[in-house]
Amino acid sequence: MKKWTLLMGLLLATLSSAAQPNYDFDRLQREQLGRGVIAVRQDASAVIVSWRYLSSDSMDESFDVYRDGQKLNTHPLQNETFFKDNYTGSTAALYTVKAIKGHTESSYQLPENAPLGYLNIPLVRPESGVTPAGDVYTYSPNDASIGDVDGDGEYEIILKWEPSNAHDNAHDGYTGPVLLDCYKLNGQHLWRINLGKNIRAGAHYTQFMVFDFDGDGRAEVVVKTGDGTIDGIGKVIGDARADYRADNGRILSGPEYLTIFNGLTGAAMQTVDYVPERGDLMGWGDTRANRSDRFLACVAYLDGVHPSVVMCRGYYTRTVLAAYDWDGKELRQRWVFDSNTPGNGGYAGQGNHNLRVGDVDGDGCDEIIYGQCAIDHDGTGLYTTGMGHGDAIHMTQFDPTRPGLQIWGCHENRRDGSTYRDAGTGEVLFQVKSGEDVGRCMAADIDPTHPGVEMWSWATGGVVDIKGEKVTTKMRRFPTNMAVWWDGDLLRELLDRNVVSKYDWEAGVCRQMTVFEGAISNNGTKATPCLQGDIIGDWREEVLLRTEDNSALRLYVTTIPTEYRFHTFLEDPVYRISIATQNVAYNQPTQPGFYFGPELRGQTFRGFKIPK
Repeated sequence: MKKWTLLMGLLLATLSSAAQPNYDFDRLQREQLGRGVIAVRQDASAVIVSWRYLSSDSMDESFDVYRDGQKLNTHPLQNETFFKDNYTGSTAALYTVKAIKGHTESSYQLPENAPLGYLNIPLVRPESGVTPAGDVYTYSPNDASIGDVDGDGEYEIILKWEPSNAHDNAHDGYTGPVLLDCYKLNGQHLWRINLGKNIRAGAHYTQFMVFDFDGDGRAEVVVKTGDGTIDGIGKVIGDARADYRADNGRILSGPEYLTIFNGLTGAAMQTVDYVPERGDLMGWGDTRANRSDRFLACVAYLDGVHPSVVMCRGYYTRTVLAAYDWDGKELRQRWVFDSNTPGNGGYAGQGNHNLRVGDVDGDGCDEIIYGQCAIDHDGTGLYTTGMGHGDAIHMTQFDPTRPGLQIWGCHENRRDGSTYRDAGTGEVLFQVKSGEDVGRCMAADIDPTHPGVEMWSWATGGVVDIKGEKVTTKMRRFPTNMAVWWDGDLLRELLDRNVVSKYDWEAGVCRQMTVFEGAISNNGTKATPCLQGDIIGDWREEVLLRTEDNSALRLYVTTIPTEYRFHTFLEDPVYRISIATQNVAYNQPTQPGFYFGPELRGQTFRGFKIPK
């Protein structure tokens, strides 16, 4: 079958302009991405090479691939960013991809005796520790993020180390300090930040944002800190001797800070008081910080040009969001939204264990989907549904025929079940009610015989389409945790634990496709990877998991051929921010700000046709 090219930007141009994300890409401050060349062994007789196709490339750009200086392809590669080299050697090899029209080249060194299908990233595992109660704790790799900290156009990994005694807010107990590490993909350890004894460990406490906030080409790290936090060059923030831990291990008093760190060195560049402040604990709903210490965070283009960081507190009752801008010298507060402000009462108690960001009203600036409500780019309320707290939420363009973005979410109020709504207005498009606590839901385009993105939850009794009609009632082995674009078609695959599954739409069941042997997931029954997304290589996504012995990370790269060439998802702001916010509380999969799926097949864009 012939292969064709589709530009990501042209996807947006084919859709109705009403309430469509309306970013000004000529002004939008984005990363300067490199080619992202990666080479992994498919088997003993072949190596797979893939690379990014960028919006800066011409539409008819073509590529040549070299191994140790020897050209491998017979004809220029114009319709693919994926190449199979029948290489049986086990020695190290240098793969180079040259853009013919652009006159650029990028390389990747395949190591000697490279493993099959993944890049191994060795870690510096922290030493174990002992709590004031005398209990020993150890560390394991947990959530991760990505950022180009050195300005070379390629990503480094920022990793959170979780102590074995990490706790949910509902539980008492001491925890070990939370640590943040930065690694290059070759395993070089750049720095370690120790958040100290006054930051409790658990999924709801430390949300770390990694992004280039000042536009200098190098990413920064923003995170909540406390007295005794030690930055990447050994400098202590605040009072190193202060210990605000209560006898039950909770932290109910003491100063709270927000710090922005240099992404290359880990050095603290500025520390300010954390907003929203703790204040009166009962003002959040209880006296033991189960409500007051529920934190979220995100990145958002609030002015339509520059990325801001938004730090958030509370979602069961009071809800507060504080937006900040970083210009390289000063962390300046842009606005604060507080549900206690007169007129904002309807926004209390609407938050999720996560959030979504995107231009949902078509004004070119990002809004924050804070669970069952939305905060406008100027820090005012956009709308609230009043349906209350939920655990999971998904936002993309589900319906290729409907303008704008839509949202699929689940609710824990034993009433509203699961809802599909318009992201810009809050209008409920359909609802599956339930008298149960619906804790999980998923959305992914898995069935080419039904239009748009499919949805399911604990309440739906099967998979439903964009009209709310049943696709299948067979829910056996249907994951509700993560998703990934893994194989070569336009459908999405499902990711749960260390397994990628493919939906068989003829039989109505999910079937196991790939098992990442020797690697394991995080966060208990959430069963999430350290990170999932388009991190390197072509437009498909990678899966970052930890090894069973916690000594390394493995970046799994698909070795399945594809007949499509797309611009990397990373150049879409909704998608890129969904990577930045993936580490927030209960991790959610990436999703772009446009429809992506089999409805694109057979369409023509400026002379380029997507195969049927």
